[in-house]
Amino acid sequence: MDGVLEILIFAFTIGLTGALAPGPTLVATVNTSLKGGWIAGPKVAAGHAVIEAFIFLLIVMGLAQAAQSYSSAIAFIGGLALIVFGILTLLGSREATIARPQEDVSSNPYIAGMLTSLANPYFWIWWLSIGSALVLEGLEGGLLLAVLFMIGHWGADFGWYTLISTSMDRGRTVLSDGNYRRVLAACGIFLMVFGAYYLTKA
Repeated sequence: MDGVLEILIFAFTIGLTGALAPGPTLVATVNTSLKGGWIAGPKVAAGHAVIEAFIFLLIVMGLAQAAQSYSSAIAFIGGLALIVFGILTLLGSREATIARPQEDVSSNPYIAGMLTSLANPYFWIWWLSIGSALVLEGLEGGLLLAVLFMIGHWGADFGWYTLISTSMDRGRTVLSDGNYRRVLAACGIFLMVFGAYYLTKA
């Protein structure tokens, strides 16, 4: 039971570092929450999760066997990616702000979550480096561990986007720009530390 909890907490923390990154999905959450209230956040996260579920299935079905001979290389690339993303996150936290309303990609929050994920280069870079490496590592302990990683990861997505939509629905009283920057900086530091640890496994 402790092992399951550790995996969920770890996956939640890693997932949070990706969810917090400013981008089109965050903008979609802000836009739809101004029209649909706090419930828009979970809906956007659900659309986002659909795309990630498809990527997860591709990794499980196709990449797992192909990557067995390159586990050290994957760990090395994943560690470097974590450190790079950590540095960029820490630097970006200095002037980060919750996205202001922009033109909607879609008025439907589910579709907005899917489309903004597909159109976000950061999303693909994250999954091609950090995400795939961590899922493959989980698969080494069995499919259940990989699924638990995704559950924890989605917990971060749903929690973060719900917080954003609730904050916007209540006039941004829940999450200020200052607190957002502090959380983002903490995630950047975590990424760098974990990236260094991940490199030692290479």
